[in-house]
Amino acid sequence: MTVVVLALAGMMATQASAQVLRDADFNSIGRINGNGVVRNESGRSAGMFDADGTVRDVKGTAVGVIKELEIFDTEGTRIGYINPDGTVRDGESNLLGYININDGKVTNAAKETIGFARGVRVDWIACYYFFHFFDK
Repeated sequence: MTVVVLALAGMMATQASAQVLRDADFNSIGRINGNGVVRNESGRSAGMFDADGTVRDVKGTAVGVIKELEIFDTEGTRIGYINPDGTVRDGESNLLGYININDGKVTNAAKETIGFARGVRVDWIACYYFFHFFDK
């Protein structure tokens, strides 16, 4: 099942162009390109996702790692995961929210819209919106 979700996520992500990250009001708040580079609303680098799953902040420092829809901190502790249906949970299986696989809508546990990230890999969306790896 993980392979299917990763394949879907890969198909959603466009290799050549950046996908816009939006807030709940549909305002642009940043971009993620197909190579994993994250930019803020001003176009400045906010971090990146390496091909091996390492998540890096703006300084290039590793802040986490993604392994098959599981997200770990730098100490190797699982801080969250994504179910095949787009449900996002923390490391203790508490519900954080949802990512709609079809349209990229991101909602919190109360099902309130917190953003949109159409065409972006679900694991990258989770790192951005739920685990806040790129907050200033």
